[in-house]
Amino acid sequence: MTTAPIFTATPARAELTALLRDVEVGLADHLALEAARRADPDPRGALPVLDIASLARAGGKRLRPLFCLTGFLAAGGVPGAAPVPAAMAVELLHIGALIHDDVMDDSDLRRGSLTVHARHALEHKKNSWRGESRRYGEALAILAGDLAWTYADGLMAGFGAEVAREWCEMRAELCGGQALDVIAAAEFAADPVLARHIAVVKSGRYTIQRPLTLGALIAGRADLAPAFAVYGEALGEAFQLRDDLIDAFGSSTASGKPAGLDFQQHKMTLLISLAMRHNAEVRALVERGAFDELRDHLVTSGAVDAVEDHIADLVRVARTAVGEAAISDEWHDELCALAGQVAYRDR
Repeated sequence: MTTAPIFTATPARAELTALLRDVEVGLADHLALEAARRADPDPRGALPVLDIASLARAGGKRLRPLFCLTGFLAAGGVPGAAPVPAAMAVELLHIGALIHDDVMDDSDLRRGSLTVHARHALEHKKNSWRGESRRYGEALAILAGDLAWTYADGLMAGFGAEVAREWCEMRAELCGGQALDVIAAAEFAADPVLARHIAVVKSGRYTIQRPLTLGALIAGRADLAPAFAVYGEALGEAFQLRDDLIDAFGSSTASGKPAGLDFQQHKMTLLISLAMRHNAEVRALVERGAFDELRDHLVTSGAVDAVEDHIADLVRVARTAVGEAAISDEWHDELCALAGQVAYRDR
């Protein structure tokens, strides 16, 4: 089942809520059908599909479908089946990215359960099968992630060229952002400008800007793309920065993934980058694994306050941008409310 929506219900969201239910049903039905197809003649052929379905059922905020559908409705789209496949696609893209991200981060926990690669590696080890358990688990996880992206592409195939260009750009910049994230972690050099860029392209744009714009394009409102781009990029960066703070100071129980994973993986987040610029001791704290000391330093150095101030600035930019968009007052208010709820969430 999905995690409860991060926003407070309002009458204006009745259409949105109904479409989100359609997305859930659509995902479950699509994956069940695919699992049945891939299980013939050998049920193990369905394993990658079942991995995708398991992660979908495990929860999640469904932000990407939410913003895709919001973009469609805010643009004046008539509620119905039209935007549902696209909303399903952006969630499948996210699921595939999570599966791959867990492999890259060597993370063993996602949404409160073992990650795909960790679960398969454990099964391999328990059965004393031939080969290396780690590589077995990672191989099956990579295939499951690729399959999720394949399904996403299939769902997007029925839309026009303008939507296809936005979709391809969304996928490409996600990969580029992930590559920069891996490289920056390996180099471990304090570069706040690069850290902000990674926050935008690795997560921010594909979480909010691209889904929102896709929804508007499906509704035939390409004119909204510039305003939605400013809103989505600013709020997307705020979303990722909040994610960094949750990783640093939150709990694995609340987030469903290991706390402090960014520290362990030497991720060059804006939080760490600002702290390193302030005090070179931060590098030593990370390399020693002195994460409690590091958290204290992030607070006392002013790095946390700087990130919070930047988040507040980004929310103001997002709300100003949507105020200039040619949409109804109802959807203007909804997008402004979403900006605060996304940027100041606790999970």
